[in-house]
Amino acid sequence: QLQLVESGGGLVQPGEALRLSCVASGFTLDYYAIGWFRQAPGEERVGVACISSSDGNTKYEDSVKGRFTISRDNAKNTVYLQMNSLKPEDTAVYYCAAWVQGSSCRGPSDYWGEGTLVTVSS
Repeated sequence: QLQLVESGGGLVQPGEALRLSCVASGFTLDYYAIGWFRQAPGEERVGVACISSSDGNTKYEDSVKGRFTISRDNAKNTVYLQMNSLKPEDTAVYYCAAWVQGSSCRGPSDYWGEGTLVTVSS
């Protein structure tokens, strides 16, 4: 079965950190661009970060620049999202997605995960 599985979400206080993982099963992530998205209650899903397969180029949504870092470990078939200095407005379900074209996180993706909930609250 080809799928992406996210993990690492949880409840943290403002200012704390979390690391999310996105693991692929049934296929290798090496050649895929991987994106992290989030959806807060009552809002649309938005892109947070993207990492390409070809050159490892990364892009971030403005509100997370300097706080979030996307990285990949192809040996573990995993992409990470390190989230530091978390804020209450970061509360959302976080999803990862994969694009076989490898160069960007735009257009219809090939795979989506089921999401992991991140709650930032004091």
